[in-house]
Amino acid sequence: MRPVSGQSPSAWPQLSAQLEGWLSQAQTSKRPARAIIAPHAGYTYCGSCAAHAYKQVDPSVTRRVFILGPSHHVALSRCALSTVDLYRTPLYDLHVDQKVYGELWKTGMFERMSLQTDEDEHSIEMHLPYTAKIMESHKDDLTIVPVLVGALSESKEQEFGKLFSKYLGDPSNLFVISSDFCHWGQRFRYTYYDESQGEIYRSIENLDKMGMNIVEQLDPVPFGNYLKKYHNTICGRHPIGVLLNAATELQKNGVNMSFSFLNYAQSSQCRNWQDSSVSYAAGALVVH
Repeated sequence: MRPVSGQSPSAWPQLSAQLEGWLSQAQTSKRPARAIIAPHAGYTYCGSCAAHAYKQVDPSVTRRVFILGPSHHVALSRCALSTVDLYRTPLYDLHVDQKVYGELWKTGMFERMSLQTDEDEHSIEMHLPYTAKIMESHKDDLTIVPVLVGALSESKEQEFGKLFSKYLGDPSNLFVISSDFCHWGQRFRYTYYDESQGEIYRSIENLDKMGMNIVEQLDPVPFGNYLKKYHNTICGRHPIGVLLNAATELQKNGVNMSFSFLNYAQSSQCRNWQDSSVSYAAGALVVH
């Protein structure tokens, strides 16, 4: 069982109200989402951005939420599944879908993450309260499928994309793709700067939006080329790669879909080489 981290019970109603506030400010424009891309930083930084993605989720349709988060702490060349049955959140407990976990285990493609890794990893954790909040009205019907995504090769992204495409094709499933965008500054060892864009933060935004436009094409090849060319520090690039491959697989089989980014934000505006920032983007995939 997964312990709650970092918050006392007295803060829980406050968190619920905070999530509600952010969701109330976002528009519903791409509903019902079959997949979303949303950030995983502290809510102070990215809570309002993430709301634009979660607002597209229809709780009356969704029954199962796959959460694909990048591995920040352990070297992993494949994907890993949790060993716990439920995750505690400040709102209510989220139960792991043991039926789907059983199907995934059978493929032989997955490793087990240790409890320590599970507890240390924030890329899945930060999506649990938002998932609980958006699904509140149907919480008794809800299960989750947490998946820790390693540093996959392009061929592995394709393999996992193919595997998950079957689940992405089911309207009762939602995929949450956990990713921040550019981590800029000397502390991240990434200081790409295109002076023609003006201030550094404008260059970062231009770089991110170039990547976002490519993600919207739902094709893993140009996204891979973009990463090779600019090395943009998009921490969830492998979960995004898996989604793009899954979407490509479904499109091959005649499924019509589109992806749109709905919000973009930066933790701060970089103006000089001492500054640093992390970018956040929220978007939704809709099947037509």
